[in-house]
Amino acid sequence: EVQLVESGGGLVQAGGSQRLSCTASGFTFDDYAIGWFRQAPGKEREAVSFISPSDGRTYYADSVAGRFTISSDNARNTVFLQMSSLRPEDTAVYYCAAGLVVSPLKSDYPYWGQGTQVTVSS
Repeated sequence: EVQLVESGGGLVQAGGSQRLSCTASGFTFDDYAIGWFRQAPGKEREAVSFISPSDGRTYYADSVAGRFTISSDNARNTVFLQMSSLRPEDTAVYYCAAGLVVSPLKSDYPYWGQGTQVTVSS
């Protein structure tokens, strides 16, 4: 059974940092691209950042480039999203997702986690 388990969400002040983790099981970690989407209240789910653990290729949305860093620990089947210089507009539920290609399209990701809330206070 494929599982993606997120952790690390919570409340943080604007300008602060937070790290999200996504631990995967039930599939070969190196065969998939893994990363994060987010969804704010009343908005569409949007791509944030993705990584291919096998070769280190990454994708960042323009809105987070330079502030967020994605990395993977292949031995632990875990992907991390280090978020810095957080803004109130980063407030959203962050979902971990796994697919066969590094892509910003939701349709390319068949596997999803339950989501973790990140709230940035001003």
